[in-house]
Amino acid sequence: MSAVSHPAQPKRTAAVGRMLRREPGLFIGSLLLGAIVLVALFPSVFSSASPFTVDTAASTQGPSAAHWFGTDDVGRDLFARVVHGTRITLSICAGSLLISAFVGGALGLLSGFFGGWGDQALGRLIDVLLSFPPIILGVIITGVLGPATGNLILALSVVYIPVFFRIARAGALGEKEKTYVEAARSTGLTEWAVLSRHVTRNVMPLILTQYMILFPLILQIQAGLGFLGLGVQPPTPDWGSILEQGKDYILFAPWMSVFPGLAVLLTSLALILVGRGLQRRIDQR
Repeated sequence: MSAVSHPAQPKRTAAVGRMLRREPGLFIGSLLLGAIVLVALFPSVFSSASPFTVDTAASTQGPSAAHWFGTDDVGRDLFARVVHGTRITLSICAGSLLISAFVGGALGLLSGFFGGWGDQALGRLIDVLLSFPPIILGVIITGVLGPATGNLILALSVVYIPVFFRIARAGALGEKEKTYVEAARSTGLTEWAVLSRHVTRNVMPLILTQYMILFPLILQIQAGLGFLGLGVQPPTPDWGSILEQGKDYILFAPWMSVFPGLAVLLTSLALILVGRGLQRRIDQR
């Protein structure tokens, strides 16, 4: 007697089709973001050239078969620098935003759930940080501490702690008044147990969605700080530092600025599409 087969491929195809019809932005953004992540994880697969090799005889050459994105002012292959810079740029942004989400989310949960004088003190501190535009706050921190990768990560982390604080605090304030929290307390759970086991789990989707929404913004700030010379320092390939190197050649070698700028633009677009799609799904639930 032959075994009955249950082909999974048609089901997967149907699921992809439903997602494409319901959330075309989320589907397209996911595909584009997946391709960018692959480039970040395996840059050597997409570009075998070294992003550090200097060839002054080939400086500021336009895009060609030998150099798809052209070369920079010292003859380095711009395609290799953009590809290898993907991992560095996204790692800095993802790590910085993760620190912001952890610190701001934890403080917001504690502040909203327990309230009291701690909530008031943290609220005033957050208001002070929010009074500065993100890019200005980043410039102040990196300008005081100096241009270095570690200082850049610290600056980017501080910039968005207030946003995660407010999201988590608002979520905790709403959740702590719900019936399931009272039921958990009635079983003898401590306040810390209720916060960690129940409230945090229900606020976490808000924090994760905010993470995706803020990612394109922190990417643009990171590129802006790099453009001002306050980010990753040469010769390390980074989209912001590549833009900074190309600003003096914008008139006769525009490709030095166009291609890293397009990398920032496409990545931001993918993240925006994914973030908005996830937000709509959470709102529906």
